[in-house]
Amino acid sequence: MSLVLWSKRLLLGCLALLLLYQFWVFGWVLWWNWVNPDSTRFMNIRLDELRIQDPQAQLHKQWLAYERISANLKRAIIAAEDAKFVDHEGFDWAGIQHAIEKNQRKGRVLAGGSTISQQLAKNLFLTPAKTPWRKAEEAVITLMLEAVWSKQRILEVYLNVIEWGNGVFGAEAAARHYYGVSATQLAPEQAARLAGMLPSPRFYDRNRSAPGLARKTAIILARMPSADVP
Repeated sequence: MSLVLWSKRLLLGCLALLLLYQFWVFGWVLWWNWVNPDSTRFMNIRLDELRIQDPQAQLHKQWLAYERISANLKRAIIAAEDAKFVDHEGFDWAGIQHAIEKNQRKGRVLAGGSTISQQLAKNLFLTPAKTPWRKAEEAVITLMLEAVWSKQRILEVYLNVIEWGNGVFGAEAAARHYYGVSATQLAPEQAARLAGMLPSPRFYDRNRSAPGLARKTAIILARMPSADVP
């Protein structure tokens, strides 16, 4: 059998596996539209890291329904992470262009321009690795989420699965970890401060008085009244 024929068969096999993987992911996207995710890829990665030091380590997380999460936190997250969340279809092209220009000026990656939908796609299924494959797959999953889920569902799952500290995942666990209250009860400044901890929650968990966090909190507070919440 010729090398060309083997190459074609190998390519077809790889394409078939890739297609099967996309169907597998889409199946989970459909399922999680109705059933709350118990864990995510990011949670599993983090738990494995924690158990290297402590085999008995557990994550701190507790699901809270969308309507019970403080409107202050919803506004703060949108103001901080994705001001155009209710309007775009998964990608903020102007934000991406701005991030590219900022990174070029600074000579290193400082901003990513990712939307809430993109961040959720990555957290649910992928790894933190910054590779072309991961970014491409993130885009595909983002399109799936936007096609199947409502904006409210996307924000609900996002608020319940993102990392907010050392082994702390989701708004309810974060509110109790930092303030000793439920995420239902978060005041505007508390919500803005939690939003400001993203995307470096473990750093701010260790450095809660960092000057940069206070500045970010003030900026987010000022933006919150204009945030559109689904």
